[in-house]
Amino acid sequence: MSDNKNRSTIKIGIELDENRVPEHIRWSAPDGGVDAAEAKAMMVSMWNSVEKESFRIDLWTKDMPVDEMRVFFHQTLVSMADTYHRATNDDKMRDTMIDFCDYFAEKLNLKESK
Repeated sequence: MSDNKNRSTIKIGIELDENRVPEHIRWSAPDGGVDAAEAKAMMVSMWNSVEKESFRIDLWTKDMPVDEMRVFFHQTLVSMADTYHRATNDDKMRDTMIDFCDYFAEKLNLKESK
């Protein structure tokens, strides 16, 4: 790698209990002004273009409340619809995804959270 390239680093630290269950998740992104911020859950997806498949890391702490997990999933689904639209400019599929997000929120009795 060339030394003249801009670089950015995101660090994720996971503290595990004796059974290797996450107790604490902390992350840092110095370029974004984040230093050891605590999180109760995370989902990371990456694309392997050689194998043409994604791989994921999904973790949550043992004290993550189920009601917060539902909101976390809803917000993640909405952000995926937005990201999909920015990447593909496909209005029809974004709208379909948002319709599903609305259905998801309705079935779980989630209030609009911003």
